[in-house]
Amino acid sequence: MAKNLEIVTLLDFYGEMLTQKQRDFLEYYYNEDLSLSEIALNEEITRQGVRDAIKRAEKQLFEMEEKLGLVRRFKEIQSGMDEITQLAEMINAYNLRHSLSREINEYVVKIKAIAQDLRDQ
Repeated sequence: MAKNLEIVTLLDFYGEMLTQKQRDFLEYYYNEDLSLSEIALNEEITRQGVRDAIKRAEKQLFEMEEKLGLVRRFKEIQSGMDEITQLAEMINAYNLRHSLSREINEYVVKIKAIAQDLRDQ
């Protein structure tokens, strides 16, 4: 299990901007759940060297997010898609209770499908 979901998310968004070594260390530590000692042994460097590399890489990820805001924007879009889906469900429920318009029902289905497609991208 990941030690820090925020770092894992940042790594997904900005990992390609790091050096290969930084990416590897973060992957080993966060995704493969290796200890600093295990990484050091595998990479034939000191535990402190691994720790320093991970801390520098984490700092870079946070700085990239601060400047670019891609994760924040992604979360805002996901939240918006969730709200659109909830509102579409409310419209559908109202439609079922009142007029039962086939056209409104079709629009609701389309809205929910578009929101899901955008959420999945």
